[in-house]
Amino acid sequence: MSLIRNVGTIGGLTAVSRVFGFARDMILARVLGAGLAADAFQLAFTLPNTFRRLFAEGAFSVAFVPLYSRALHGHDGQPGSEDAAEKFADDVLAVFVWVLIAFSALAMLAMPAIVWLLASEFEKIPGKFELAVTLSRVTFPYLALISLVAMLSGLLNARSRFAPGAAAPILLNVSLICAMGIAWQANRGDDLYAAWSLAVGVSAAGLLQLLYLIWETRRAGVRLKLSLPKLTPEVKRLGALILPATFGAGIYQISQLVDTFFATSLPQGSLTLLKLADRLNQMPLGIVGIALGTAILPMLSRHIHTGNRAEAQRLQTNAFEIATLLTLPAAAALAVCAPAFVTAFFVGGKFRPEDGVIMAQIVVALVAGLPAYVIVKILNPGFFAREDTRTPVWTALASLIFNVFLNFYVVRQYGIVGLAAATASSASLNCLLLYVILHRRGWFHFSAKLAGRIGRQIVATAMMGAALMLLMPALLPYFGGSVLNRIWSLTALVGTGMAVFFVTAYLVGAIDPDLLATLRRRSAKRDERDDDILEVQ
Repeated sequence: MSLIRNVGTIGGLTAVSRVFGFARDMILARVLGAGLAADAFQLAFTLPNTFRRLFAEGAFSVAFVPLYSRALHGHDGQPGSEDAAEKFADDVLAVFVWVLIAFSALAMLAMPAIVWLLASEFEKIPGKFELAVTLSRVTFPYLALISLVAMLSGLLNARSRFAPGAAAPILLNVSLICAMGIAWQANRGDDLYAAWSLAVGVSAAGLLQLLYLIWETRRAGVRLKLSLPKLTPEVKRLGALILPATFGAGIYQISQLVDTFFATSLPQGSLTLLKLADRLNQMPLGIVGIALGTAILPMLSRHIHTGNRAEAQRLQTNAFEIATLLTLPAAAALAVCAPAFVTAFFVGGKFRPEDGVIMAQIVVALVAGLPAYVIVKILNPGFFAREDTRTPVWTALASLIFNVFLNFYVVRQYGIVGLAAATASSASLNCLLLYVILHRRGWFHFSAKLAGRIGRQIVATAMMGAALMLLMPALLPYFGGSVLNRIWSLTALVGTGMAVFFVTAYLVGAIDPDLLATLRRRSAKRDERDDDILEVQ
């Protein structure tokens, strides 16, 4: 029940953020297209964003939350306390701030070398390399700001207050939409001016998110104090966990950097098309994967610290079932409907139809790994909750090496589409390795009941995919038409897919009856509360 409620909170707010992010990229595609300025901004945004996911939301969060939760709730029969948790957070903040300032300053000084390592091919196009370096320096302060946001979010998550951390990314997308609006009004059609405005908007968004999380922590009764840095045993323990977790939790982000390196060697616009295609892939990944991973970690930590292995197994099984129930149809729908979504949402302005054709192919390749991306978010907490951040390092390393070697072959043969397919393949390998290790250690096993449920989900997904393939040709002329035609045709497509999937899923038993009963009880309790309120009024 708590898992469903927390995933609903995080997923709902993440969905709002993804919708704003989707709107942001739709506007960006029309304003910048897939050219020089667009590629330069995408690289400038990729750098702090990748480090954010890798360190702040990846390694730091998975190491900080279990330790903070242990200080707050206790461990091995030892009671926790507010004072112990507050002291631990203050000590971490005192060290973390200086590390962030030093890292950001060094990165900004070394930015020409960093950009050259990732995109040396930019030097072949006059002005492109210099613009990428300048924009990257403007956006990089976002990393320090958002890393502090991640710490405050982790602190609130450990207290089962998931909403503020999930809502904060909305401010980033709103900030970038406003930046493009300002650029359009001030200097309509100037790509360089728009790219500059976007870069400034990124750093401004980091400041807005930090101020919002500071306000939320104060509302929660937590008042952190910035003191002189001290390497206490707890801070050293956190540092020891962060180092391997940086790699283990960040395979997807490291793969993104690898993909950026290869994409910049391809024809101009390839990097932009890859990033825009990934936006479609990120919609279900963010809503389902991040929500489940964020919700499960503190809950799993509590069960493991209290020695309740049965509840830990049940929690992971429920998370796995929810993940596949939502991601299998999402992946199939995105693969079948990629041309429709790309044409309806992105083609227009400076974004040409031929760009849309390539982008749709990239989407199909990326979503082949969507279930694996999400399941990794569920399997990793099984290690992190036990303070084992080393094992995921080895699985991530194996997957990354596989990805790099595969890229050398597929990029030459299939270009940017092959690059996306290699990323999906490496994520699938990482998922398989993580599960095998969890199973062999007795920390999580794939039951026959869960396998049967997923088999039924696949049947429902296949029925949905067949219905969408039959409907697509009839609606094809409308996806690139007027705004009204785009809206009703997509609504018909999505509505049909959802109806076929959930009706079939219900009929074949793909949805757990216990889950449905839980949701019905929750709805009934909500109705009773509403009736009580009406009676009082």
